[in-house]
Amino acid sequence: MIPFSPPRIDQKVIDEVTAALQSGWITTGPRTKNFEKRISEYCGCQTTVAVNSWTMGMQVLLHWWGIKAGDEVILPAYTYCASANVIIHAGANPVMVDLNAEDFNINAEKVKAAITAKTKAIIAVDIAGYPCDYDKLYRVIDEKRNLFVASSEQQEQLGRILLISDAAHSFGATMNEKRSGALADISTFSFHAVKNLTTAEGGAICFNLPQPFDHDAIYKHFCTLILHGQSKDALAKTQKGNWRYDVEDPGFKCNMTDLQAAIGLVELDRYQENLDRRKHIFDLYDTAFSVEEWAITPKYKDKHKETCYHLYLLRIKGATEAQRDAIMQEIFDRDVSVNVHFQPLPILTAYKKRGYKIGDYPETWNKYANEISLPVYFDLTDEQVATVIQAVKEGYRAVMG
Repeated sequence: MIPFSPPRIDQKVIDEVTAALQSGWITTGPRTKNFEKRISEYCGCQTTVAVNSWTMGMQVLLHWWGIKAGDEVILPAYTYCASANVIIHAGANPVMVDLNAEDFNINAEKVKAAITAKTKAIIAVDIAGYPCDYDKLYRVIDEKRNLFVASSEQQEQLGRILLISDAAHSFGATMNEKRSGALADISTFSFHAVKNLTTAEGGAICFNLPQPFDHDAIYKHFCTLILHGQSKDALAKTQKGNWRYDVEDPGFKCNMTDLQAAIGLVELDRYQENLDRRKHIFDLYDTAFSVEEWAITPKYKDKHKETCYHLYLLRIKGATEAQRDAIMQEIFDRDVSVNVHFQPLPILTAYKKRGYKIGDYPETWNKYANEISLPVYFDLTDEQVATVIQAVKEGYRAVMG
């Protein structure tokens, strides 16, 4: 069976994790601090805080920004549930909008129409690793600046809606020669096991706020917030007699460990090799499917933007949801794992019962109903890619004739 997206675990990773275990540092320590620095250097952002998951990183971020009951946060209807769940847990209202026709990303005009005086942030999701149009989103935010009502110190300092990049998929993607992590005010990465760069579980918050924000102060504050509000972490407390600490705020517990960072440092060192291999797999898929009248190949590069080749989102022209599901079963029966990214939020029970209706998001449904995500990962061989392609084509013929 060809798996969908296994992590790359080889001797280099095993050796580095072993070295971390033997070092005595298995919680937040020197490897985590180095990993944060390396991410900032790679992405070109001001500072980075490593966390134990994208979800908790975003939860702490919304808390820090002052998101509360009655506030609104705009996001696409087409994303993983975590993007909306964190808004619910912050007490705010997720305001869902539809997608562009040309790609899987949030529609800036729909965002513009959704902004109200209650809007405090926009979460733009880089689906499959292809960056949203952040230039358009910033223009929309500027046009609606007069509606913004600040309700926290940070909001007062910015004076406008916060633009957050849900960059869970897009580590290494580029726009206007800048890398993801430096495309929005704040970006949040996921390093889950299926991501291009993994730390098994984990994530990072990358800050790139304008002046006069003090990024050193932000980093220090977040290191406290992600450790229950404790003023000293384990590394600081190793200094002789430095046991006493304070709890400055009732914080969270979501710091990254050195065991996670050990994996991430190896992956970061060889990340370009990973991207090159993924791009090659995309090229093989494009060559195979672009000649098929029934195949809608994904947009993943233009003169301004380039994906990080995380997911290959193939669509089957004219297929219904049921037919797509049947094609997927045929592919599975040929020992190839495929997936769908994602089930739209309004079709999930948690959001249907809150009043969201998929009929309000036609482009979201149009993208979802006939989409099949194909395997893309470093260790996928050209021979296996050929097997995937054959399975997809045979699956299509078996269902659609």
